[in-house]
Amino acid sequence: MSEALSLDGPTPMPARPDRDTPERLAVFARFPEPGRVKTRLIPALGPEGAARLHTEMARHTLGRVDELERMRPVSVEVWFAGGDAVRMRTAFGERRYRPQPEGDLGVRMASAFEAILSTSRSAAIIGTDCPALNATILAEALDALDDHDLVLGPATDGGYYLIGLRRPVPELFDQMPWGTSTVLDETMARADRLGLSVHRLAALDDVDEPGDLPAWEAARSGGDRPEVSIVIPTLDESAMIGETLRSALQPGVEVIVADGGSSDDTREIATAAGARVIDAPPGRGPQLNAGAAVARGTILIFLHADTLLPNDYLGAVRRELATPGVALGAFRLRIDRPGAFLRLIEAGVGFRSGRLSLPYGDQAMFLRAESFRRLGGFAAVPLMEDIDLVARARAIGSIRIVPESVITSGRRWEAAGALRMTSINLACMIGHRLGIAPARLAAWRDGLSRRCTSQPAQPDLVGQEHA
Repeated sequence: MSEALSLDGPTPMPARPDRDTPERLAVFARFPEPGRVKTRLIPALGPEGAARLHTEMARHTLGRVDELERMRPVSVEVWFAGGDAVRMRTAFGERRYRPQPEGDLGVRMASAFEAILSTSRSAAIIGTDCPALNATILAEALDALDDHDLVLGPATDGGYYLIGLRRPVPELFDQMPWGTSTVLDETMARADRLGLSVHRLAALDDVDEPGDLPAWEAARSGGDRPEVSIVIPTLDESAMIGETLRSALQPGVEVIVADGGSSDDTREIATAAGARVIDAPPGRGPQLNAGAAVARGTILIFLHADTLLPNDYLGAVRRELATPGVALGAFRLRIDRPGAFLRLIEAGVGFRSGRLSLPYGDQAMFLRAESFRRLGGFAAVPLMEDIDLVARARAIGSIRIVPESVITSGRRWEAAGALRMTSINLACMIGHRLGIAPARLAAWRDGLSRRCTSQPAQPDLVGQEHA
């Protein structure tokens, strides 16, 4: 386990938590006394500098915890060593503070779980030295405790930055070789012997040694590892991609353009805007999978090249994915053209996605990267890959539509005629429901689209989302 959890000094057992909230999160932290915290960093930073770093990192972690509390009803307590509740409150603000119990790290964590789980259905413990830990990962951990006995957040040094349980398991902590690179492997081995089901979170860096300091600097400056990755499939989208990227690019957000072989300036425009451009096999599903394969974020957003995200899309995505049980989300839809029939289409999309929980790809679907991997990504089909993903996502959680809207281009309806294009889309949906092979549907749709527009269709990027 990390140094932030390796704490010394006798303290009494904490008071029993209240019974109002089934989920609990304990933050193990130490009062920032120079010479007693981040001791392995003292040669590089000095005692005062190491104490300041500990204070900054603890506040950073507590800020992410505050985001979690705004998103879901979780009860948070700071279990401290050193100092007292008054001094901890001075250093870290008004919070619920509990002194850590006496003993080594294993005894302390086992005792904390025993106390917390006596009145709660699940609990997790974190330290304060993992700067990439965020509210989304914390929410994933708490969600995973619904159907797993043990949740572990692996640290890259061989320990773990988070541990969650549904019942006390003291065997996981007894005589553990704390501070070594074998802690995670030994914990996994014990869990296997005990027959515990385990959910592993993404591996993250922690900050214990001087060589770890770049990870903290990256987090403080916006993060070397992004929280969110946006994947945009493109094929000759030079007219739209610039505006789409302006709506998507924000600090700490990675944007990946998965290009299927554009012959125009799409790639150059995307690169100049700051997106990462990769080559991908043509076809929307393969392009989205290729982008997701290189994405580094813990959240994935799949965005069409002609669709604009709302200003506060990050807040909406974080809010929904922090809600217990949510597997996949999407936005409401607006079309950027006037016309009563297009307003009717928007209303139909709202009914389908809201009442039937069936969003389509042009509504900027989002989910956790871990969930996407668990689902196996998009199916290798030439049509309806978004509907297929939504159907499989229902098996692991609920589908949510946020109140904010994306704005998509009305160019497809304008070119083919709104009624005609909607009829084609509806026919594709009916065919899909009847079990017609996606390849046959795609060939039929593309043939009709070519005749409607008198232009070559772009395979798998022709609109079919608004049935």
